[in-house]
Amino acid sequence: MRGLWAVLRGHVIVVGALIGCAMWWAPAGAQSSRPITLIVPFAAGGPTDTLARILSERIAAELHTTVVVENVAGASGSIAGARVARAAPDGTTITIGHWGTHVLNGAIFKLPYDVVIDFEPVAMIAMGTQLIVGRKSLEANNLKEMIAWLKANPGKATAGTAGAGTGAHVAGVFFKDKTGTDFQFVPYRGAGPAMIDLVAGQIDIMFDQASNSLPHVKSGAIKAFAVTSPTRLASAPDVPTVDEAGLPGLYISYWHGIWAPKNTPKEIVGKINAAIVAVLADAAVKQRFAELGQEIPPPDQQTPAALAAFQKAETDKWWPVVKAANIKPE
Repeated sequence: MRGLWAVLRGHVIVVGALIGCAMWWAPAGAQSSRPITLIVPFAAGGPTDTLARILSERIAAELHTTVVVENVAGASGSIAGARVARAAPDGTTITIGHWGTHVLNGAIFKLPYDVVIDFEPVAMIAMGTQLIVGRKSLEANNLKEMIAWLKANPGKATAGTAGAGTGAHVAGVFFKDKTGTDFQFVPYRGAGPAMIDLVAGQIDIMFDQASNSLPHVKSGAIKAFAVTSPTRLASAPDVPTVDEAGLPGLYISYWHGIWAPKNTPKEIVGKINAAIVAVLADAAVKQRFAELGQEIPPPDQQTPAALAAFQKAETDKWWPVVKAANIKPE
């Protein structure tokens, strides 16, 4: 009987997987019976959340289903990571993540999951950069003046982050090391809440994703000192690069991708990937991303395999750097 039950149970699992796959191949115009939850690992209003909400409605239209964006903030994105890693691999739960959540977290935190092997890469969606920004009333008007101000006020300035070990925190640590400055990190549950306090003048500076900062820079609510890339942003041509501003080589690429839980069938991953690729080709989406300082990668870099290879390369590059700097959760 035990042997028979094992065989029957195996058939049940196979049938269940086939049913899960079948829902992705509904006829054009048909509504899928199961919605997709897109997990955002940070608070609403931040840069990752903004990208997720731009994509979600259009992905839903491509897949003829509903895509629900859910913010699961905390622990630099690792709470959301653990939830997605444990989710059923049936395509109904996916997550948006980036350099911080799917590279840095693995080098900084003791996680209940592996940032590489416990997820199925779906698609690279954007390549971004950071801006070094400050409150509007800050005495400095350029990067050299900002560094001089920090040196004149050691340990007094405050830098907002989306949490300990996030990209903003790591960038700030490297900035400290490169400039010989010292300031306090103030962790928030996401870049959105941190930006609210920067605009209000409650904190002094941020090393922030361009997609989060640019609207406030353009409105004059905050100051921008430099972009952390070797070239200026097309959407912010007046902001100098770190090289031009006097801090050469401080390059940080803040890329974003979409992942599913490990063992999600290739058919489902392929279907979601195809929907994302179609959305990223839309002119309105390209324009919106450009306005946020985000570059959409070329089609050959939007495949699951390309995201897997890029994530591995970033892990090989950054893990030794982060560990050598002894960056720890605060």
